[in-house]
Amino acid sequence: MPDLHELLRPLRVWDPAVTELPDFDPATAPADPLALYTAWFAEAVAAGQVEPHTMSLATADEGGLPDVRTVMLHGADASGWSFATHAGSRKGRQLTARPYAALGFYWPAQGRQVRVRGPVTGAPSAESQADLHARSTGALAAALTGRQSEVLSSLEELRQQSQAAWDRTQREPDAPVPSWTLYRLRPDEVEFFQGDAARRHVRLRYRRTEEGWAKELLWP
Repeated sequence: MPDLHELLRPLRVWDPAVTELPDFDPATAPADPLALYTAWFAEAVAAGQVEPHTMSLATADEGGLPDVRTVMLHGADASGWSFATHAGSRKGRQLTARPYAALGFYWPAQGRQVRVRGPVTGAPSAESQADLHARSTGALAAALTGRQSEVLSSLEELRQQSQAAWDRTQREPDAPVPSWTLYRLRPDEVEFFQGDAARRHVRLRYRRTEEGWAKELLWP
């Protein structure tokens, strides 16, 4: 078995030979965090960042214990950052019990992170179904397979159920999945982190106030 500590010791982040860290002047940041997020996302795509739309979603269960997983961003606009899952999945149940969450994006191609947190609401069923059917056939087949987070008896059971779901997508490309829910996180806070080779990282936080968004720098 490999020695994990030996593997970790020589690893570094933002190797200057492969990563060019951009400058970030927070004085030039727009008044709204969505505008900065959209610009950074576009720059991550242009820099060749793999799967820039993936993000960590942190929730808490009824007892307040934290949970986290990687999901896909479905969009971001004035109403919030959106993602989707089955309402009966673990994260769906947690969001029902505690409708507040945090998102984390990491784009190592530019040494950038974005953190978003705030209350979460579920979209109406019609909008959730439209979101699902705008995605790929594979996404629909996975949604139709269902039973997310339940105990699985065997991989063969998964294969059979998945194949049946794929077959159904061919017959019913608009098949409904009632449990599929589009969620929106309306941010209270959005933080932007720009890594720096000298460890003078720039952190800019937006806080929602009654007057609008307040901006403040944070120590790295």
